[in-house]
Amino acid sequence: MPLDDTDRSILTLLQRDARMPIKSLAEQIGLSAPGASERVRKLEERGVIRAFTVDADTRALGYSLQAIVRVKPLPGKLKAVQKLLEAIPELSECDKVTGEDCFIIRLHLRSIEHLDFILERITDKAETHSSIVKSQPVARRLPAF
Repeated sequence: MPLDDTDRSILTLLQRDARMPIKSLAEQIGLSAPGASERVRKLEERGVIRAFTVDADTRALGYSLQAIVRVKPLPGKLKAVQKLLEAIPELSECDKVTGEDCFIIRLHLRSIEHLDFILERITDKAETHSSIVKSQPVARRLPAF
């Protein structure tokens, strides 16, 4: 079932503030509080809204660096590399991709030495190419809906 204008408005508002009270949400979309609550519940049921989450500042948690790492498993090591990646707590994103590499991962790091420590656990099973993130000029966002 496609999203209507009310659903889009709900998503836009909750994307800005997932803790917005239902009463405030309802006022902004022109529904009663029970009506807004029901719409949110239906979006959850349909899997459109999967979670209400925390967007923590990783710098405040002590991670001053981020790295994007392209990972190319050595022959026969795909499953072993995937298991290694799953076990890295500093890994916040992992995409399996087509092309020269197999995985692209995002790591949150305390230092360059921290990056070296993590990569040492992978290098006997995969080739890696790392790039340090200088900035994020476009904030993470949902695609148009």
